[in-house]
Amino acid sequence: MSTTNQPELAVSMTAAAAAEVRKFMEAEKVAPDVGGLRVAVQPGGCSGFKYSLLIEDKPADDDTVVTQDGFKVFVDPFSMQYIDGVTIDYTSSMQGSGFTFKNPNSSGGCGCGSSFSA
Repeated sequence: MSTTNQPELAVSMTAAAAAEVRKFMEAEKVAPDVGGLRVAVQPGGCSGFKYSLLIEDKPADDDTVVTQDGFKVFVDPFSMQYIDGVTIDYTSSMQGSGFTFKNPNSSGGCGCGSSFSA
């Protein structure tokens, strides 16, 4: 798959988040040279939009593909406008563990850390 003529996309991931993604990819037997992490935005959540993370075997034809920390990140055209500039982290605490998102494009959010408004 060629990534030429695709828009620039800035998605960053902390070391903790990248390590968790690699664990999930290994558990699902997804090769990092072909498969990767889909980062998407969907309508819903308590603030209007919610993030979605999925391990996938390959990108869709219209995805923007970015290599990040030794694996690929897939972003669909709808999600591009909301994902650009996002930093993904993985936190673990007594209340639970999971991925969190720092999004400079959001105009609000809620306490869950996985939904936002734009």
